[in-house]
Amino acid sequence: MTAGTKTGAGTRTGTGATPGSAVAPALDADALLDDPGIRIIVCCGSGGVGKTTTAAALGVRAAERGRKVVVLTIDPARRLAQSMGIDSLDNVPRRVPGIDGEGAGELHAMMLDMKRTFDEIVEAHAEGERARAILENPFYQSLSAGFAGTQEYMAMEKLGQLRARNEWDLIIVDTPPSRSALDFLDAPKRLGSFLDGTFIKLLMAPAKMGGRAGMKFLNVGMSMMTGTLGKLLGGQFLRDVQTFVAAMDTMFGGFRTRADATYRLLQAPGTAFLVVATPERDALREAAYFVERLAAEEMPLAGLVLNRVHGSDAARLSAEHALTAAENLDDIGIVDQAAGKAGLRDPADSAVISPEDPESTPSPARSEHSRTPEIDQAPGTKADLVSVEQLTAGLLRLHAERMQVVAREQHTRERFASLHPEVAVTEVAALPGDVHDLAGLRAIGDRLATDSTPAGAA
Repeated sequence: MTAGTKTGAGTRTGTGATPGSAVAPALDADALLDDPGIRIIVCCGSGGVGKTTTAAALGVRAAERGRKVVVLTIDPARRLAQSMGIDSLDNVPRRVPGIDGEGAGELHAMMLDMKRTFDEIVEAHAEGERARAILENPFYQSLSAGFAGTQEYMAMEKLGQLRARNEWDLIIVDTPPSRSALDFLDAPKRLGSFLDGTFIKLLMAPAKMGGRAGMKFLNVGMSMMTGTLGKLLGGQFLRDVQTFVAAMDTMFGGFRTRADATYRLLQAPGTAFLVVATPERDALREAAYFVERLAAEEMPLAGLVLNRVHGSDAARLSAEHALTAAENLDDIGIVDQAAGKAGLRDPADSAVISPEDPESTPSPARSEHSRTPEIDQAPGTKADLVSVEQLTAGLLRLHAERMQVVAREQHTRERFASLHPEVAVTEVAALPGDVHDLAGLRAIGDRLATDSTPAGAA
């Protein structure tokens, strides 16, 4: 049994699995966090599914269970700093105050500064004069500030740096909010392809050949290419690129070596991937794709965190029965449906019509004791009396809508489980508000650890 799963009494079938189908284990988050062999947890998934909150909640829970943890986020919204009570996060790990409990460890948090990480690499692997030439090069400044894929690669670099320091028991990574969650895995290979590409090799060739031979090669072999690129990109831009490539020549091998090493680190047994998703079709489709990609790359998947799952404490009342009850109230004329919704009638019109005699004279619907008090409204508007039945019909329709959401989420979970019954899952019930402090992160951590499937959602 791998860390992070549980069997026996803690095992449940894959959500919605048909009789006789494979049993999907529940994700045991505490076992994963407590396992000393797990040194890296990578939270990944599509945008807007709660990766940052999940990573922070795991960090708080792991630290309060005794581990020394650092959470690395690449989220530009800075929500992690706010929820942890830190004024700001930067490229240096900062200790989070307020980690409580007997035997509690430490929690540190940091936010990736993409350009600063790139600068640190240059300063560490180039001599003073060459480092300054690179840092001041216009092409380098554009590349380090926002070149496609740079953020993902620098996240990998920073992960490698943190692991090499061997200062923390556990590193939790919140992957970049990229177009695709797969960009984080692809970054090292894309960098290697770029550095090994024909364009870079051609630009590096003159510097490598040196002297007159290099100039001859440049004048003869590259005149057409540089002339064309100069027209397209601008001569100064091309010279900046060539200067950058010449200065970085000795560093390219180091980039490839570190990228390969970090990729192997992600494949190592001490790493665990958590795919985070919401019970929505697009998010679970992306999660399924990521699960398949991790398997293809032989990277260890701990399980799926299904976030913001809805349920109801009144799940025994189905959407169909709730709507039927609301319609029964409509049939006796209590709720005005002329506008196509649960509108409120004028009190004078709130009467019961005898079903035996539709033409009969209306009689008072209820006594004054069955009505709610008048509702205060804005000045200049009429305050209507709202009957108990009117409120009941409206609440029944709200409940029906809720149960329809629950059913839709259930269907998407069943589909994922049928495709990947082997994936361990923990479900986190939706909170009524946003998470903005350590108490909120602890609440999320509790739900992660206890598989807080809400009533009506299982």
